[in-house]
Amino acid sequence: MTETSPPAPMFFRKMASLNAYLSQDFLGGPRLLKLAWVVNFQKTGTFAWVLLLMTLYGRWTTDAWVYLALHGTYGMLWLMKDVTFPDPNWQKRVTLGGAFMSFALVLGPYWSFSWLLISDAIRVPASNLTLCAAIVLHTLGVGIMLGADAQKFFTLQVKRGLIDTGFFRYVRHPNYLGEMMIYGAYALLVGHWFPWAVLAWVWLGVFLTNMVMKEASMSRYPQWAAYKARTGMLLPKLW
Repeated sequence: MTETSPPAPMFFRKMASLNAYLSQDFLGGPRLLKLAWVVNFQKTGTFAWVLLLMTLYGRWTTDAWVYLALHGTYGMLWLMKDVTFPDPNWQKRVTLGGAFMSFALVLGPYWSFSWLLISDAIRVPASNLTLCAAIVLHTLGVGIMLGADAQKFFTLQVKRGLIDTGFFRYVRHPNYLGEMMIYGAYALLVGHWFPWAVLAWVWLGVFLTNMVMKEASMSRYPQWAAYKARTGMLLPKLW
């Protein structure tokens, strides 16, 4: 392994610094909360949030129930993941301002998806084909995300370094791919442009930045060039 790795492009380094400041140090002060606590609150609270919306708006349609089942249970699976194989990145302490910005910029807007579906904003029920596609996309996404995160966690317990087997054999960031499939399923089910706008911001402003920064760090390994040449960032290479 070489001693240093080439730096990421300046734009992504600036974005990473901005994201870190907003989510961890905004307004300064003591770091009283774990970022995981903020994320877990939103994830596990989604089931109650969606059920509350269904009660308030009296919408008990099939698409609302499916949304509750998908997004609600995902929050429970996320908590199980955090308890059994936690991501160190979520264990960082953050300021109260950082916790607020994390919720305001990313986590909170996710809750708007269910409001759009259940409130008067949208009254066109999703078709059976859309329901089927959302369930398939979501199920595959959960499997990929949980499997990749579990592989990464337990592999690094035994050996540090580049992971290029299993879920990472053909795709360099299968955990991000799974997460994108999960939330893409919610946006598909809602059938409104706003969830896709939220996801565009998260995927480009946060996910892409994180992936580029991670790749810049992993490039210090001698096998990185060959690994990158045969894999795709999010999808397997077909040629």
